[in-house]
Amino acid sequence: MRRPKSAAKRQRNAAATRAAILQSARQAFARAGYAGAGVREIARGAGVTAMLVNRYFGSKERLFAEAVAESMATTSVLAPQIASASISGKALAAALVGITKADAAPTEGFQIMLRSAASESAARIGRQLIERHHHKRIVSTLPGALAAQRAGVMLALIAGFQLMRQVLELSALAKADAKDLVKVLAPLFDRLLTPAGRH
Repeated sequence: MRRPKSAAKRQRNAAATRAAILQSARQAFARAGYAGAGVREIARGAGVTAMLVNRYFGSKERLFAEAVAESMATTSVLAPQIASASISGKALAAALVGITKADAAPTEGFQIMLRSAASESAARIGRQLIERHHHKRIVSTLPGALAAQRAGVMLALIAGFQLMRQVLELSALAKADAKDLVKVLAPLFDRLLTPAGRH
């Protein structure tokens, strides 16, 4: 007589299956974006059926939201550093230049949003998650007036620099000496880290 699986074992199996689906989804969305990645492809990558993907996440949109949230939590670009009260513009500039060097691949979260931004649903989800995870965290650590706007410009500067240096490989950035880039970026970050009116 077959013995039933214990509740703990079923929970472990369910957690492992869910994690496998999310991992496959992150890879698929980073490669092809929201519109280009299909549920069947994601299911194949996780070794499950499309029906099981829908059972765990309900819809592709919900799967995308969870995949992006998980990716942002694990591949965050500079948000933790910016949230440090003692960070300097030079340190932030050096960190950004370091993660965008020629032999470094763009972070997964950046690739997902870059390739998904044309989708209205994906853009809305991305905006909500960026505001919730990154923007809110940075705003809470910036002193003085216009903290929300300064945090927004900081995120735009980071994303734009990533795009131009890593994706489009603009020569002035992709082939530049790291020290020169830090020299240019540091004052910009210092300006954004400092409350308006204290310059």
